[in-house]
Amino acid sequence: MKAARKTARLSDRQFELIARALADPRRVAILKKIGECDSTPCSELRECQPISAATLSHHMKELESAGLIQIAREGKFARLTLLREVLQGYLDHLSTI
Repeated sequence: MKAARKTARLSDRQFELIARALADPRRVAILKKIGECDSTPCSELRECQPISAATLSHHMKELESAGLIQIAREGKFARLTLLREVLQGYLDHLSTI
């Protein structure tokens, strides 16, 4: 018996924010990296992305604003978590178009 997938119900606005966030290939790559683990340290993203810290911060902010990731701050460090139920909600919404 399969477990039911958790899915978030998205507003039209959040759907648009996610679509805009995923339009950038770097953000998609960042999201894939975050999705590889339950919680990814920001420093790990810096090692695999050939972009400045400011640019990485901008991309993370866009993903967070879209509701795709959660950023947990631990002092000057940050851990990133993919919100899979939101991503699944986006895919479900996309399939109805």
